Amino acid sequence: MSDTQWWRGAVIYQIYPRSFLDTNGDGIGDLPGITERLDYVASLGVDAIWISPFFKSPMADYGYDIADYRDVDPLFGTLDDFDRLLAKAHRLGLKVMIDQVLSHTSDQHPWFLESRQSRDNPKSDWYVWADAREDGTPPNNWMSIFGGVAWRWEPRRCQYYLHNFLSSQPDLNFHNPEVRQATLDNVRFWLDRGVDGFRLDAINFCFHDAQLRDNPPKPADKRVGRGFSPDNPYAFQYHYYNNTRPENIGFLEDLRRLMDQYPGVVTLGEISSEDSLATTAEYTSGKRLDMGYSFELLVDDFSVGYIRGTVERLEAAMTEGWPCWAVSNHDVRRAVTRWGGAEAPPQLARMLAAMVCSLRGSVCIYQGEELGLPEADVPFEALRDPYGITFWPTFKGRDGCRTPMPWKDAPDAGFSPVQPWLPVPDEHRALAVERQEADPDSVLHAFRAFMRWRRQQPALVRGSIRFLDTAEPVLAFVREHEGQRMLAAFNLSANATTLSLPDGQWQPQAIPGYAAVGIDGGQTTLPAWGVLFALAG
Repeated sequence: MSDTQWWRGAVIYQIYPRSFLDTNGDGIGDLPGITERLDYVASLGVDAIWISPFFKSPMADYGYDIADYRDVDPLFGTLDDFDRLLAKAHRLGLKVMIDQVLSHTSDQHPWFLESRQSRDNPKSDWYVWADAREDGTPPNNWMSIFGGVAWRWEPRRCQYYLHNFLSSQPDLNFHNPEVRQATLDNVRFWLDRGVDGFRLDAINFCFHDAQLRDNPPKPADKRVGRGFSPDNPYAFQYHYYNNTRPENIGFLEDLRRLMDQYPGVVTLGEISSEDSLATTAEYTSGKRLDMGYSFELLVDDFSVGYIRGTVERLEAAMTEGWPCWAVSNHDVRRAVTRWGGAEAPPQLARMLAAMVCSLRGSVCIYQGEELGLPEADVPFEALRDPYGITFWPTFKGRDGCRTPMPWKDAPDAGFSPVQPWLPVPDEHRALAVERQEADPDSVLHAFRAFMRWRRQQPALVRGSIRFLDTAEPVLAFVREHEGQRMLAAFNLSANATTLSLPDGQWQPQAIPGYAAVGIDGGQTTLPAWGVLFALAG
């Protein structure tokens, strides 16, 4: 595999910088903290890191509201700190991907501060502005993901502006070619600095319908989605006009032309649309994005039928692109709690890591997954996420997966010498890195062992995938590449279960940290949350 294709089958470790390590004693993680812990990250056997936003921001949405795309927020450090991080990561053999939030900015960005002043200034058409209806109400029925209407009144212009997220996150007008060029210039800034790729936040939200047509209503029984709950008014309509517009394809092709000037860099798009799998396939075909991922496995459904159906749907639709999978990230409840409940055993964490890293594609692992961290229960008075504060108590927001990384079993968890920005739960300190390093039977050691083993299996890194017809609770498939044929089977339940294997001579593979599973007469018994890998003889 050429180095320019390093991302195919790569394991990408997501770092949420606020919560990784605080080195300056303000209770918030920073870039020097990431640099200090890069040796640990490299020891996990991952291929790359993806760093969530660290750009200058008022932090209304904790960095996803950017006020300066070309500078580091003082909370996190300086551009020199980023350069040192990048250099050390490269010395350790780690690629570095960073977030880019292209569809919207902060309302404190100089572009918006100018745009809002009048209808005839040089930036007046850089955001989505519209007149009120005759009765003063917003121009259409579009809703914000974060609650309420997606329009806010601006008295300076006597117009509304569009915000698909917080009202402090105005949407850029990508119909304006100057906006598209300025956005590409910001991306080029980081390419020239030496980054290896970008995770593109909400990339299908760049364009809106220029006619501002109303979204049609969605029947109550269809009000399901990814990244929002059925009681969110956003779920009450089909989002045909406020995102995923056909014009977005041309911008992705412009972006790809820029990326092609920097061999070996990669684009990973986050996609949440009415049919995210179909959009992912569309956005990764031709000369567009290299990879796409969606919220399809970041849901509550943990059945064999759902996981198999999701992967097979994408496989059928994605004829050219490359998939990327994740079961946890900074936006959803941690997987061991979501799928295993409050008392999920460590075996579940081991199985989940092996399962997601065995699907065809690349993988995003969220910080703490390698420790088997459960979701933190953050009390309302400690919440910081505006999304959770708005929808409490039916939706508690995203803070439960964003609590600080536990490095030591100590009151501060080794994260900060002062009170951290979010509390560290006791159950996380018990799973701290220092404790797991000292325990040869820990989830952390099993994760490392699996990553080392996976890297040596071409079928798991680059191979095709074919699912076997298995009943709940066993998910099983065969991966094949360049003569290697690997059977993978996962018990998605807390009870032992028997599986009949397909015809052939299968040799079970011993993986440190995972319970040994034998094969007898074409059958195997998988223990609770058990895993089997077997090579065709």
